[in-house]
Amino acid sequence: MNIAETSTDAPRLTWFKSSHSGTQGGQCVEVAASTGVVHVRDSKTATGPVLRVSPHAWADFVNVASSERNA
Repeated sequence: MNIAETSTDAPRLTWFKSSHSGTQGGQCVEVAASTGVVHVRDSKTATGPVLRVSPHAWADFVNVASSERNA
């Protein structure tokens, strides 16, 4: 995991907001994929830090989050 990058370091990325993010603000996550890396950021702080994880780690996180949500 690496958090040294900021959103301004990677302007060529295409960011996608979570489908579970509401329109009222609050807790919103955006992700962008590139070769071998998934970038994750807080949509309210678009120029802030970016968490970089492997696609495998991201898939594991999504699986756990989905199972918790459906429990």
